[in-house]
Amino acid sequence: MHLFAVRVFLGILFCAPHLCLGCPPGCECFFVTRTVKCVSQDLLTVPQSIPGYSRTVIITGNNIHQIGPDSFTELENVTNIILSNNRIVEVASHSFSALPNLRLLDLSGNQLALIHPEALSIPGSPLQELNLSRALHNFTALTDLATALRWGGLGGLLRLDLSGNHLGLLPPVMFSHLPSLQQLHLANNSLVAVYGGTFTGVDRLEVLDLTRNAFRTLRTDALQELEALGSIRILLGDNPYSCSCEIRDYVAWLNETRARVDADAVRCASPSGLSGTRVRGLGVQAIGCVGPVAAEVADLTLQTSYVFLGLVLGFVGMVFLFVLYLNRNGMKKWINDMRDACRDVLEGYHYRYEIDSDPRLGHISAGAGRGRQPGLALPQQLPSDTCIVQVPTDTRVKQVSPSDHP
Repeated sequence: MHLFAVRVFLGILFCAPHLCLGCPPGCECFFVTRTVKCVSQDLLTVPQSIPGYSRTVIITGNNIHQIGPDSFTELENVTNIILSNNRIVEVASHSFSALPNLRLLDLSGNQLALIHPEALSIPGSPLQELNLSRALHNFTALTDLATALRWGGLGGLLRLDLSGNHLGLLPPVMFSHLPSLQQLHLANNSLVAVYGGTFTGVDRLEVLDLTRNAFRTLRTDALQELEALGSIRILLGDNPYSCSCEIRDYVAWLNETRARVDADAVRCASPSGLSGTRVRGLGVQAIGCVGPVAAEVADLTLQTSYVFLGLVLGFVGMVFLFVLYLNRNGMKKWINDMRDACRDVLEGYHYRYEIDSDPRLGHISAGAGRGRQPGLALPQQLPSDTCIVQVPTDTRVKQVSPSDHP
């Protein structure tokens, strides 16, 4: 005990801030706490002379744009690295592979645009906490991160923070390669829906934070996805819920779920009449929906109407057929008369067609028109077998006496 106190005293005496041997320029090194701090020093790269005894490295507020495999070497004792607010854009492959005991990695507040698929790969998978809040530059960075989570070998990761990244959606099975994950923070994003398969593989999840997103309701597939997580802590408050008829399933889920939901923070944002009202416990009348019983009655009434309409139409059809049967003789006569009339009309049309198409009547009509005498009119059209006889003009009757006969 006395020996330990002497060592602490000597460490404080000889390794005070800015004076400890081996401390990088512009940084502070604390031997007792095994901590190195390089805060707001406009550093362009990670200092290379970090003492080997360090366990916690805090480098924040600088202009370090890239982290590579040479950024951290010979630091086997380091367990915590905080690299927040350094304007980091790229994390190269195996950037932290020389840190076999790294437990916590904080990259929050950066502008990550390029994340190599093996950027988070560390032999032995020691990493337990990864903070990427306010760190992703765009949706492409999210895609790179999903690949890095898949190929990073993060089987021991317990806590992942992705809050404040303006995420509109999450790639399917993004977290399926994090089997030990216990806390997932997705607060302060722009999520509007949770799709099936989003949380597949996170069977040990204990806390899911979805507060301060853009949820107006949670649909059936989202509710099934959340219910599959079991009796975990789910934070759903501070979302702009629209308490209309579409939220009915969500209300029912809140009343029946096994999950521990922050129900007091789940409140309506619209319409104005329900603003601030707790979503849990809302009745179907309050949100303007027809209750299940009324809906069933309406369905039954509609079915009854269809049955009655079918009976009426069937009765009318039977009466019509019966009337036809009673008047079958008259109907038969009427049908025969109509058939004969149609046949006569068709034969007349056929007869006129044959006369019009006969070429032998053309010169007769023309000659008759030139040589006819007044008062004598020939038919314009004659049948082909008609014999034309010229009637004499002198129609006086000559009286014949008996002597004229032989």
